[in-house]
Amino acid sequence: MTNRQIFLNHIGQTSPTPLALEIIKAEGCKLYDVDGKEYIDLIGGISVCNVGHGNKKVIGAINKQINDYLHVMVNGELVLSPQTNYAKLLTNNLPASLNAVFFTTSGTEATEGAMKLAKRYTGRTQIAAFNNSYHGSTQGSLSILGSEYWRNAFRPLLPDILHLTFNSYESIEQITTLTACVIAETIQAEAGVIVPGKKWIQALRKKCDETGTLLILDEIQCGFGRNGSLWAFEQFGIIPDVLLLGKALGGGMPLGAFIADKKIMDCLTNNPVLGHINTFGGHPVCCAAGFAAFKFLLENKIVATVFEKEELFRTSLQSKKINSIKSAGLMMALEFKNFEENKGVIDALIDNGVFTDWFLFAPECLRIVPPLTISNEEILHACEIINDVLSKF
Repeated sequence: MTNRQIFLNHIGQTSPTPLALEIIKAEGCKLYDVDGKEYIDLIGGISVCNVGHGNKKVIGAINKQINDYLHVMVNGELVLSPQTNYAKLLTNNLPASLNAVFFTTSGTEATEGAMKLAKRYTGRTQIAAFNNSYHGSTQGSLSILGSEYWRNAFRPLLPDILHLTFNSYESIEQITTLTACVIAETIQAEAGVIVPGKKWIQALRKKCDETGTLLILDEIQCGFGRNGSLWAFEQFGIIPDVLLLGKALGGGMPLGAFIADKKIMDCLTNNPVLGHINTFGGHPVCCAAGFAAFKFLLENKIVATVFEKEELFRTSLQSKKINSIKSAGLMMALEFKNFEENKGVIDALIDNGVFTDWFLFAPECLRIVPPLTISNEEILHACEIINDVLSKF
C-alpha cells in the first residue's frame, strides 16, 4: 500500500475529501511533496509556524532537550527548567497581571482549563461567547463555539451558555452578575478576520469589570505577532483577566496555555486539589521549542515587519475577482463570490504551487496566514501566482 492509501484507510479523516498532499519536507516558507513539487506555504500550519519551518534555533533546542529528558511527571508537580524558563519569558512580555502560566497540550485544552478556572474563581456557571467564534473542538469548547451547524450533531453540550453578537453594544448588556466569564477572540479568525471596534471591546472590558465577570481573550491564532503587535489586545488598550495561547506557542510542537494572575490561578489548587491537571501539558521538548521560537521572534524583531508585509500583500493582489480583502497584520481573508468559486481558486492555487485554504465561518474567503518570516520576494511571487490564477476564472 502507498502512504496515501494508508492515510485514507487508517487515519481518522476530518472530511470526505482531504487534500491528501504527501509532504516530505518543509523549510522556511516552503513545503515539498513526495514528487519534489514546491509550494509557497500561505497557511503556516494555521498560525503555528510563525518563525518558519525548520527554524534552526527551534530544532537545536529540541535536540538538546531530547538528550536531557522527555516526559518525567504530570504537569505542575516537578520543577522543570524548560517550563520555568518559558513561563518567565512569557510573563516578562505580558502585563503584570498575567503572571501565572498553566501549560496544556493544545489550544482547546487551554479553553477548557480557562472555563473551569472562571467557574471556580467566580462561583458562577454562566459562560458567554460570541457567534462565529472558534475556540476548539472538545465538548466544552464546542459548547461555546459560535455556530449551531457545528454544534448540533453533538448535543447535549454544556448548559448555561450565552451566545452574543460580536461588535454589538446591545449584546454586552446581556452580561450580568450571573456571568462567570466572557470568552472572545481578540480578532475573530474563522469568521474571516473580523476586527472589533476599539470602543466596543473597551466597553466589553468595562462591563466585565462592573459585573465581576472574567474577560478571557483567545489569542490562540492571533498571538505572537500575527496581527502586527506581540499580542493583539495591545492594539485596543485593554488587558484580559485570562489569556489563551496555543498554535505558535510551541514553535511547531503541540503546546497550549491559559495565563492569569496568580491569585486567580491559585483557586485551582484547593477545594478540590488537582482542580485542573494534565499529563503532557508543558512537555519539556515542547516548552524548549516554544521558548526558542519566542526568543527568535523577539530578538529578530520579526513583529516589526508584519504591517509592511500586510501592505505588500494588499497592494500586490490586483484581481477584480476579489470582492474584498479583510486583514489584521498577516491574518488575511480574500473574499470571493461564494464557496464554490473560492474552492475552485484554492484548488487551482495548490496545483500552481501556492498552499492555502478557507475559513470555517467564512467559506467564501481564502485564508492567508503565512509564517511571519515570509520574505517580500516570496510575497510578490505568491501574489503573482494568485493574480495569474484569478485571471483564468
